[in-house]
Amino acid sequence: MQDSHTSETAQKTIEETIVSGILSARIRPGTRLSENQLAALFSVSRTRVREAMMRLETRGIVHVSPRRGWFVVEPSGEEAIAVYEARRVIEAGLLRSMRVLTDEGREALGAHLNEEISAMAAGDRQRLTYLMGDFHIRIAELSGNAIIVDILRDLTARTILISMLYQSEFHAAQSHDGHCRIFEAMQAGDFVRAAELSIEHLDEVETGLDLTTRPDPLSELRSSLSLPPKTVSSAPTVRPQNHKFKGAIKPC
Repeated sequence: MQDSHTSETAQKTIEETIVSGILSARIRPGTRLSENQLAALFSVSRTRVREAMMRLETRGIVHVSPRRGWFVVEPSGEEAIAVYEARRVIEAGLLRSMRVLTDEGREALGAHLNEEISAMAAGDRQRLTYLMGDFHIRIAELSGNAIIVDILRDLTARTILISMLYQSEFHAAQSHDGHCRIFEAMQAGDFVRAAELSIEHLDEVETGLDLTTRPDPLSELRSSLSLPPKTVSSAPTVRPQNHKFKGAIKPC
């Protein structure tokens, strides 16, 4: 029998592992999460897995389908707009509330931006996806407010799910430049400007989404049969899926 502390730790580990998988784009929208398989992987009961899934459901990360089980959410276009609006409010408000960038914070963000450059040079799309989202979480961590960090981590995970559904091109260099501009304003102590730049940056990313597309309902079977992916659109035509890095890479 597991004691309550062990059970809580197991639930937290399951939650953190799934969110981490989404943040690094290893877990895609619509992925089925089997209670039996998760119970075996984490050596816990199905009850503990279900409790973890229910917590993730309240966080907007998964949903349950009657008689089918748990699935990673596939955000709608309307939900995508709401997520970006929430991020603008939270991130801009956070930056406006900051007064100083410590030496430790400066080093952490600078090192992070160098990691982005290295990942772009290597063409590591998965690593870049994680880093582009993690930059915003790192800024939240500088605030020392654990509640804001948790909220922003969940919103970032949902943003990555949105990108996998609706982003046809990966503008890595453009996102990196946006991060650099925010960092430069923070270094100058101009947090009002940093807040403005964070809004501009999120606006740029949201503008790059094609919200006319919708998930392929046969994606799971298509993948099982090793058939090429297909984007289903409500519009007559859809922009091609080419996943290129756009723009030149330059250091901050």
